[in-house]
Amino acid sequence: MNEKTKISRQAIKENRRIKLLSFLHSKTAVIGFLITAVMILLALLAPVLAPEGPYVNDAANRLKAPSALYIMGTDKLGRSVWVRILYGIRISLIVGGVTTIVSMVLGTIFGILAGYFQVMDTIVMRICESLAAIPPILMAIALMSAFSSDMKSVIIAMCIVYTPVIARVARASTLSVKEMTYIEAIKSQGAGTLTVLFSHILPNILSPVIVQGTYTFAIAIILEAALSFLGAGIPAPIPSLGNILYEAKGVIFNSWWMTIFPSIAMVLLAVGINLLGDGIRDVLDPTSN
Repeated sequence: MNEKTKISRQAIKENRRIKLLSFLHSKTAVIGFLITAVMILLALLAPVLAPEGPYVNDAANRLKAPSALYIMGTDKLGRSVWVRILYGIRISLIVGGVTTIVSMVLGTIFGILAGYFQVMDTIVMRICESLAAIPPILMAIALMSAFSSDMKSVIIAMCIVYTPVIARVARASTLSVKEMTYIEAIKSQGAGTLTVLFSHILPNILSPVIVQGTYTFAIAIILEAALSFLGAGIPAPIPSLGNILYEAKGVIFNSWWMTIFPSIAMVLLAVGINLLGDGIRDVLDPTSN
């Protein structure tokens, strides 16, 4: 290993150490990380914490207030609200996570191609602008009307909604990076288009894409809950924070626990991911403050 390689690796390690320390010194990032980690842990441990599952009925204890037996009360069918929230968080994380990953991959590919090639820019951006003109909730409802009501369809609909958002971020970053001197130098040395795009431009546009991805994650969770609440998302009896709230609307004045606890879970989930996104943004782009 030559001296230059050693120096380069040491510089990379030092840069990572500085970013980690910056993250740990950010109260916003740490709080967001802890909230998100707890919610993910609860979702992962749902089968352990509630091995009976979310579909078990106890007709003798319908609409019971929180107690030692049912810490968050029961719903209209005598099902534990605590258990259904655990599994509802799992559904929210799966839908939000898959939506975010797929949207980031597709959006980054479309965005980087649009930012580098003028022809692609005209096509991709016109499509993105057309989709962006429609409010996300209306677009998702319209798409769900053409699909079946299941988790797969919800994910597909939300990917169509949020991929253009990621694409616009990736395109803007690509337009900036491709004009830099080192890109021109690489091209003058004979580097191919794919090498320029995915070995040199892509690594330099990931930071804003990742930050936008965390916001998309939080928004996707809220949109899924909204779709389920309106009856266009995850179908009952599969537990979703949205359809748990839908079931609660008829007894909101008599059984407050059916509304309060799922709402708290959804708010914590969205706020935790948003705070984590703010922390990641501050670490990756300190000049954003």
